Amino acid sequence: MRQTTIVRETTETSINMMLNVDGRGEYDVDTGCGFLNHMLELFARHGRFDLVVKCLGDMHVDAHHTTEDIGIVLGCAFREALMDRRGINRYGYFMLPMDEALIAVAVDISGRAYVGYDVNIPTEKVGDFDTELVKEFLLAFSRSLGANIHVKQLAGENSHHIIEGIFKALARAMKAAVAYEEGFENEIPSTKGTIL
Repeated sequence: MRQTTIVRETTETSINMMLNVDGRGEYDVDTGCGFLNHMLELFARHGRFDLVVKCLGDMHVDAHHTTEDIGIVLGCAFREALMDRRGINRYGYFMLPMDEALIAVAVDISGRAYVGYDVNIPTEKVGDFDTELVKEFLLAFSRSLGANIHVKQLAGENSHHIIEGIFKALARAMKAAVAYEEGFENEIPSTKGTIL
């Protein structure tokens, strides 16, 4: 079972996370930010990842450190759980409609970090969440996992719908990327012989 627990303590956040890549989409999330909780719960459910996140962050400042650091820890959790990436598809993509929004996400768990982000969120906030933090989360997640992530907004006017579409599509793309390729479970998906 590809499962890990990570504890990360800094002067800005204290995070305890459990990830089971081969889960059922069960979650227990408390970040101190209601909208971020919602996005992580969607991520767990749509990726079928079991996810526990407990974060105490400097929310008296804003949600920046909390969001970025959770992205870091989530990427680290996937990196640890996937070990040498043996047997995985490596690539995953998904196009997700969310009411008027349409979001495409493609992932390559390549060992290299990159985020392509072609998104226009019309408002600066959804509730008390700064919408610019979506990109910060993706950057942190990409760097700590070692993954190329491309996000493209094809349509959308409602900020909540656009962001929800991003997290759901990311989950579905990750679900495909981390799945085992049948018949090649012992093969590292790279001609280099390594992804790390």
